[in-house]
Amino acid sequence: MSNLFESLIARPLAEKMRPTRLELLVGQEHLLAHDAPLGRMLRERRASSMILWGPPGSGKTTLAKIIAEHVNMNFEPLSAVFSGVSDLRKVFDKALERKKVGEETLLFVDEIHRFNRAQQDSFLPFVEDGTVVLVGATTENPSFELNSALLSRCKVFILQKIAKAGLENLVKRAEKLEGKELPLEQRARDALLSMADGDGRFLLNMIEELFHLPSSPKLTTEELSKAVQKKIPIYDKNKDEHYNLISALHKSLRGSDVDAALYWLARMLIGGEDPNYISRRLLRFASEDIGMADPNAVTHAISCWDGYKRIGSPEGDLFLAQSVIYLATAPKSNAAYKALSNAVSIAKQNAGLAPPKHILNAPTELMKNLGYGKNYSYDHNFANSFSGQNYFPEGMERFCFYKPKETGFEREIIKRLQYWEKLRQDKE
Repeated sequence: MSNLFESLIARPLAEKMRPTRLELLVGQEHLLAHDAPLGRMLRERRASSMILWGPPGSGKTTLAKIIAEHVNMNFEPLSAVFSGVSDLRKVFDKALERKKVGEETLLFVDEIHRFNRAQQDSFLPFVEDGTVVLVGATTENPSFELNSALLSRCKVFILQKIAKAGLENLVKRAEKLEGKELPLEQRARDALLSMADGDGRFLLNMIEELFHLPSSPKLTTEELSKAVQKKIPIYDKNKDEHYNLISALHKSLRGSDVDAALYWLARMLIGGEDPNYISRRLLRFASEDIGMADPNAVTHAISCWDGYKRIGSPEGDLFLAQSVIYLATAPKSNAAYKALSNAVSIAKQNAGLAPPKHILNAPTELMKNLGYGKNYSYDHNFANSFSGQNYFPEGMERFCFYKPKETGFEREIIKRLQYWEKLRQDKE
């Protein structure tokens, strides 16, 4: 009776269109092509344990089902969200029984990163002895979320967002399946693909909504945005996307690409990133990648951060944009960053050396008798306020840590350093 009722319930379009053959799976040609790693494996009708890492809607579950069918394995699906150790035991027991009669089991675990370390460890003996071929699906970086022991026993295949051509393929197949065209103008049709953001499942869900609308008049781009729900940007402030986007912002600033930097800033703001986190990175950038090429960069970054804190979002977001524009268009130099790194390295090698006595204060008679402050040259008493005295530890050679670049204000610093070096050499 339950099957009768189930047959009366219309299946979602995404489920009706789920591919059953490799050639119908779109967007992952880099894995499934004739000479691609996964493609070669499947051509040989074999499968080994693997992790499928990719964004939502890229076809991880579908690919796992197709692999099981392609290599003639029993498909056992589990969700790490709803399953526990008892569920795993049941699957392993069934797999062991099949193994006795020569049948193989492909265990598909969706959101495998949700299992804790102990649960992940429970897979190891069954993967090692071939009781199951494990196919885990995850949207998170396996390097951070999965046990190294489990990772070492699995190949990692990276699925990509479905490109525009693949999404268009899905649209055409959906229209053919339903026997009608989407009620969209061409520009709206293009906008639909952009709204999907590479997520095939989300695209098909939007298409399903559009098929319920009248076939005419065709919708404009503006009407489309009102007719379907927009995709919420993928952004987890504690996971990969958080670090990927802040890295993209930082490197765009370093590359003086102001437009790309503004794009990544907008992506982070849309995703709900904490503006104070962004401001901290901008301040760090001002020192690390601009430094003395434009000493005002640090002041500007602090001022914009302070402005944001006084006003808040959304009006205060303009302060972040102003900071991004200033930093992206400022002259760049990492000379200060490298100078400190080099100085720390040498200081660690010479950590036991004391300052020369002539630059030590002598507040007591005993310290004076020990030579503290003796023969110290007070630089303001010399021409050009420069004595040329040595300030490194006695017996230690001089090192040049700071090497300014021919950019921005550091051009002037180069002139000063060269002048002081000449005076120092003349004194010698």
